[in-house]
Amino acid sequence: MDYNRPSTPPPHYYGGESTSLTAQVNAVMRKVYVRMFIGLLISAFCALGVASSQAAIYFLFGNKIVFWGMLIAMFAMAWILPARFTKMSQGSVLLCFCIFSALMGCWLAPIFLFYKLGTIVYTLFITAGTFGAMSVYGYFTKSDLSKMGSYLMMALFGLIILMIVNIFAHSGTIEWIVSIVGVVLFVGLTAWDTQQIRRMSQANLDPSLSDKLATIGAMNLYLDFINLFIFLLRIFGGSRD
Repeated sequence: MDYNRPSTPPPHYYGGESTSLTAQVNAVMRKVYVRMFIGLLISAFCALGVASSQAAIYFLFGNKIVFWGMLIAMFAMAWILPARFTKMSQGSVLLCFCIFSALMGCWLAPIFLFYKLGTIVYTLFITAGTFGAMSVYGYFTKSDLSKMGSYLMMALFGLIILMIVNIFAHSGTIEWIVSIVGVVLFVGLTAWDTQQIRRMSQANLDPSLSDKLATIGAMNLYLDFINLFIFLLRIFGGSRD
């Protein structure tokens, strides 16, 4: 008899590693959604605060230096933070995300001046439902969305170019196309980003890297949610006028 191979495997043989991996993934995903929700709350409070103050609106949107400074800062953080987060401390990554959320909230403040509150709330619920459904799909699907992600990123650059063109063209038709494409694009990106976060969290990560990954994942899903909301709001319209 071979005593090195017991006939009755120990209990952990059947699921010990799998259980540990599942717990690791769940821990990261919980942090992702909690931090994303915190980011959305920060943005909501900042947007409401700025929208309720005429002085704040004038300071942020009437001053070109402040206006462009805020815009450049958001773009810089959106590109640099995901690329440099491994070299930053956990606290610094989380703080940058909170600052980014606050800036985004200030940037979104004018929607309370241009759209009816009922339309904003209605669109917010639709956004939450759509985002939730696609995030759940991205988490549980067995399909590999990597190839779809490549096409979505190319489409994103095309959408940005089209939006820049329309700044000068002022075409209602182009704006409508941009809105429709934007919704489809960020619906797909929500599923893709969720799957990417899940796969990265399955890697053998040390606690500090895992925590920073959760913040970056929260930032990616936060941006998907915000952009989906903005494009849906453009479609539903309902301006105050």
